[in-house]
Amino acid sequence: MITIRKLKSLKEDTRLRKATLLLKELSRLGEIDSSYVKDLLQIIKESRAGGDKRVVGLIDRIGGQEGRARAFSLEDLHYRLLDLLGGQTADWDFVDEETSLDIGQRVVCERYLVVDRIRSPFNLGSIFRLADSFGIKKIYIVEGGAEPTHQRTIKVGRGTVETVEYEVVSEDSLLAGLKNSELPLFALESGGVDITEFGFPLAGICVIGSEELGVSPALLDLCDKRSGRVSIALGGTKGSLNVTSASAIMLHGWFVR
Repeated sequence: MITIRKLKSLKEDTRLRKATLLLKELSRLGEIDSSYVKDLLQIIKESRAGGDKRVVGLIDRIGGQEGRARAFSLEDLHYRLLDLLGGQTADWDFVDEETSLDIGQRVVCERYLVVDRIRSPFNLGSIFRLADSFGIKKIYIVEGGAEPTHQRTIKVGRGTVETVEYEVVSEDSLLAGLKNSELPLFALESGGVDITEFGFPLAGICVIGSEELGVSPALLDLCDKRSGRVSIALGGTKGSLNVTSASAIMLHGWFVR
């Protein structure tokens, strides 16, 4: 962690941005050097952010806190400073976080995901994290979508791009492999069996489609000929969910079957 002396030597804007990141890092530590926190807060108070009433209020509150209460307030201050600096959580969050995870802690099932042209690196990273949490053994990524090596994918995945095996494949080679597979094959798509009634297989393959067009015609046709579709009932005006939200609901349902 950067020393206070080094932090003070930085240019004003750089110093404030670094201090903002340090708040997030400190909020995760079990034990915190109170004198370091005090000096860091003083730097923030003396910066241009010190004119903000919420910032001042949070700094005063942190001064009398310890443990988890202080961790929450440090994080509150971190996000308030992000707002003032014009940063977005997705651009800043987890920048300094250690991403090395213990693969041995994973529960791995004989279950696979086909990610069909997911365009957003943010969504792909989120799906990697879901796959890590819910026992997916491998992800097949259809060419033409977001890359697993994209910086945003890696950042959002928080280390899970390293813990979940994946392979980028063409649709043609994927179709050939799926046709030769004996595993149940189904799609997360509208027009199918409600998730509360769908018979999730113990082992199998699920296809998740792109944000706008869903599962490709060729893959959907193959799924319909095999184990069909699983759908999520909705009651809102939009009529659809973000692919990450839908995937989370489906993968949890499959995991606890």
